[in-house]
Amino acid sequence: MNISHLKYAIEVERTGSITQAAERLFMSQPNLSKAIKELESALDMPIFKRTSKGILPTRKGSEFLSYAKNIIAQIDEMEALYRPESQNKQRFSISVPRASYIAHAFTCFVNTLDMDKEIEINFNETNSMAAIHNITDEDYNLGVIRYQLAHKSYFHSMLDDKGFDRESVLEYQYVVLMSNQHPLAAKEKFFYHDLDNYIEIAHGDLMIPVVAPKSMQTETERSKRRIYVYERGSQFDLLRKVPATYMWVSPMPAELLACYGLVQKPCAETGETYEDLLIYPKDYRLTALDNAFIEQLYAVRNEVIRG
Repeated sequence: MNISHLKYAIEVERTGSITQAAERLFMSQPNLSKAIKELESALDMPIFKRTSKGILPTRKGSEFLSYAKNIIAQIDEMEALYRPESQNKQRFSISVPRASYIAHAFTCFVNTLDMDKEIEINFNETNSMAAIHNITDEDYNLGVIRYQLAHKSYFHSMLDDKGFDRESVLEYQYVVLMSNQHPLAAKEKFFYHDLDNYIEIAHGDLMIPVVAPKSMQTETERSKRRIYVYERGSQFDLLRKVPATYMWVSPMPAELLACYGLVQKPCAETGETYEDLLIYPKDYRLTALDNAFIEQLYAVRNEVIRG
């Protein structure tokens, strides 16, 4: 008895015919009949019986075939688990903070993929600790983490301990995003108190903590108008269609601002400086897809820097 014999018997049961099973298995009818007889001889029992409705399994045969199907299913699962990745599959995974410039770079990257090949992409927006965890304990090789520069030494020490390489992507201060029809849109500079009478759009996803300038956070009690939104498109739609709204964001590329009719304004009051950092294991060799994404990331980053 061998694996092929099990597959032959399963196909005979499925079709109810030696002839049809042989056709589906791309073998001759005599060879299939011989294989089934060899299997029955090894088991010392008949698996099938001929009836007016075709070839059907015997009572013992049905029991045997049930075990055979389980065995074949487990073998298929094991082979799929350890089979080398298809050369035809484009596989890429990254964990990033919520940032429109990174999402835009990802969109540009997806546009470079070969649509004639398989695609398996994971783009996970999450916090810095989760991004690090995804690399150390999950099936991710790239990440972008975000922190205040005041915490830079802490994160760099952690990354060194975990054996990560790192590249600085962008240092920035948060800006205010608003409609180009917003009453403050034409104002050259503004202060935190200028926003008091307007509606703040905030991220509602607690998995990714809302990050706003510290000086703004210390005065959250005065912000009586806030809408928590969980989806990026809804945030932009609110900003565009409700001119009284605004949102704290990392700098955005001009293409997205123009697309949604938005403007971004720096605050006249100095806030904290943040850094987005690209990370990956020191022993990891960047793939062609990794490098393609990184190329798009830095291209969009340069656009943001130029303003």
